[in-house]
Amino acid sequence: MYDLKQIKWGFIGCGEVTEKKSGPAFNAVEGSQVVAVMSRKAEKARSYAERHGVKRWYTDPQELVNDREVNAVYIATPPSTHATYAIMAMKSGKAVYVEKPMASNYEDCCRINRIAESTGVPCFVAYYRRYLPYFQRVFQLVADGAVGKVVNVQIRFAVPPRDLDYNRTNLPWRVQADIAGGGYFYDLAPHQIDLLQQMFGPIIEAEGYTANRGGLYAAEDTLSACFRFENGLPGSGSWCFVAHESAKEDRIEIVGDKGSLTFSVFNYDPILLQNSDGRQEIVVENPPYVQLPLIKNVVEHLQNRAICNCDCVSATSVNWVVDRILGKF
Repeated sequence: MYDLKQIKWGFIGCGEVTEKKSGPAFNAVEGSQVVAVMSRKAEKARSYAERHGVKRWYTDPQELVNDREVNAVYIATPPSTHATYAIMAMKSGKAVYVEKPMASNYEDCCRINRIAESTGVPCFVAYYRRYLPYFQRVFQLVADGAVGKVVNVQIRFAVPPRDLDYNRTNLPWRVQADIAGGGYFYDLAPHQIDLLQQMFGPIIEAEGYTANRGGLYAAEDTLSACFRFENGLPGSGSWCFVAHESAKEDRIEIVGDKGSLTFSVFNYDPILLQNSDGRQEIVVENPPYVQLPLIKNVVEHLQNRAICNCDCVSATSVNWVVDRILGKF
């Protein structure tokens, strides 16, 4: 068990996610401070350090890991480099907090797990939605039996292409499978699948059908899938990233024998509960820095004040499900 009084973070990667979702949260937790950042682009690293009051910046990830003051590393790079940087940090005895998905494939997740086990160095994964008040309320409603026995779950997600998706000469890394693991599905679906597994346990069977209907990039842009949880509960999902504006949808529906519960994963629309008591819309506010509750739990774990279960072992099953749906094995 780690027992650090002060957690001194080094960031490998300082892109968009670190500006609002995560970065400010590391300094907002007692006993936690960002002391170094790294980007392969010197100007980007320098700018981030200056704007956020970070003492040092680097362009080489090994130099950041070797920084003697740094005792924990946040990895906020595209998924294809997660395993390399996580293993580099853990072999140096430094705890890791890595962005989701944990890696660009299931095999790399297993590599991370083996190093975490052999070194005894913890690795946490940024499935922060587990900890947000919005989803905590969803979990509680299901646990309290608001919809009775759950008999089916359905994921439905559709969005139009983004402007950058039309730029064939400079496509976003999220649609480059060698970097992201797949298309937008690999970036977004892990959050949905992780939340469902938190409620209903591990998914042990999953199959999918993939297609490229828009032709904007090589990766899949439309998918349908079915899956089954260990407790026998069946589920299904559909994702489309080239839909018309009128078809936009972000919803998970939990169907029970006494009602239904509908919620969004990315828009935080009001939670809709329908049962014999009628129709109820529930509004739940989240903190301004959405990763704050999880980062606080990670820091307290490293200070030996709490236990954080959002670790590399619990996150690996998400990659297994996603890779099964994509037909990777």
